[in-house]
Amino acid sequence: MFEAFEKYLKEKADLDAEEINAVRAVSMEKKVRKRQYLLQNGDVCHNNCFIVKGCLRMYTVGDDGVEHILRFAVENWWISDRESYNNGSPSKCNIDALEDCEVILIDKPDFLNLLTTIPKFKNFIDSLLARSYDAIQNRVMSAISYTTEERYQNFITRFPDIFNRVPLHMIASYLGVSRETLSRVRSQYVNK
Repeated sequence: MFEAFEKYLKEKADLDAEEINAVRAVSMEKKVRKRQYLLQNGDVCHNNCFIVKGCLRMYTVGDDGVEHILRFAVENWWISDRESYNNGSPSKCNIDALEDCEVILIDKPDFLNLLTTIPKFKNFIDSLLARSYDAIQNRVMSAISYTTEERYQNFITRFPDIFNRVPLHMIASYLGVSRETLSRVRSQYVNK
């Protein structure tokens, strides 16, 4: 399992063998079964999670019992509840597996140590966080500025792999629309 993470780190962060070994020493491999939680509402997020295989989702559940999907994550993506991780506060989110998954977990103290001892790793993570911030800003702009059709088109274009792996009702939740609205938009899109 670590071999896929090693390949990713060599390609994306340009880490050498010694740096890879330092990451390996603090990495925990974990298998997460479909529908199993990686993080539950109320728990504190103590890890950064890299997805080797599978698909996860991060979501909240409203007072009305409706799920609101904040994000999906697939192979070679990272996922964690950043607010809980950064502040040590109980998570407001759940993270669970939509497929059987294989992940690499790195505890916060070990991760922070890697950032201090491996400058290339820190630069890479800083770049990832900046791109993540950009993606969140674009998502908010999309939610307040785009029509449902434009949000759907944008999702398909940006995340074709995810679109083909998750149920439509979850895509509807991610887009902030009802399943019926998404079905209508989808049929109009297909008929164009």
